[in-house]
Amino acid sequence: MKINKITGLIAAPFTPLYQDGNVNVDMIPQLANNLKENRVQGAFIIGSTGEGVSLTREEKEKVVLAWQEEQTEDFKVIALISSNSLREGQDLARYASEIGLYGIAILPPFYFKIKSAFDLASYCRELASVVPDMPVYYYHIPALSGVAVSMYSFLKEARTIPNLAGIKYTAPDLYDYRKCLTFEEGRFDLLWGMDETLISALAMGAKGGVGSTYNYAAPLYLDLMAAFENGDMAHARELQSRSIEVVDVLIRHGGIPAGKYFMKHIGLDCGEFRSPVGPIANPQIFSEDLARINFDQISSVVRESV
Repeated sequence: MKINKITGLIAAPFTPLYQDGNVNVDMIPQLANNLKENRVQGAFIIGSTGEGVSLTREEKEKVVLAWQEEQTEDFKVIALISSNSLREGQDLARYASEIGLYGIAILPPFYFKIKSAFDLASYCRELASVVPDMPVYYYHIPALSGVAVSMYSFLKEARTIPNLAGIKYTAPDLYDYRKCLTFEEGRFDLLWGMDETLISALAMGAKGGVGSTYNYAAPLYLDLMAAFENGDMAHARELQSRSIEVVDVLIRHGGIPAGKYFMKHIGLDCGEFRSPVGPIANPQIFSEDLARINFDQISSVVRESV
């Protein structure tokens, strides 16, 4: 199948939850509108940021359907459909295809871990085969999945999967990343997944990225990409430093759960993360940290009408 490469920013949105922990699908149109208003090109849903591994099969289907209804020609939605069960992943892939979602992404099993590029490609081939007309991405995030197979080696084994579109590459290995970018004359779509080093990926040839901070700081990254494209490297580096300040605050307050507090700050309350993640320790210090880095200067803007 023809691969239409994605350029620009794809956000990894949070799954909004009510106070009681149930999924709040009614809020998804608001989240989608916010991304569109801030010139984000699509959504990579129910991944790490979206708590996909913490959702039931039924909840995943509800979230996928709600986001599919926000999909347009200019706003693509990709769902992470994998679980430790291959057949459950296949079932969710079929569902995503049936309702007309743009694409899916595959996460490797994280209990019985895959250790070779051949086995990983075989697993992805079996899962992708049930949706032959749908773009499929592999989600490379070894820090969480525990599967550290070289993606260049993976592409050499997976090149015969007809609907493999590319990789969401969330790892710091720029050597491997560049080899993947140039594999078979740049055949595959390599979406960079580490917001704090986007400028490095752009230097390697990246054209698109998937990230959680794009939910609440999209203008910063769009300006960074524009500065890089215009050859203003000093400004691009300055903007990347602002991104690093944002990520430093994120890390200081526990990483992924702090993301929902960034969302609360811009006016989109997505609730808390489910156990075992939970809330951050000190929201007051978090707010002080946002003021210290002048976050409002670079944050996404939520329109009052949304």
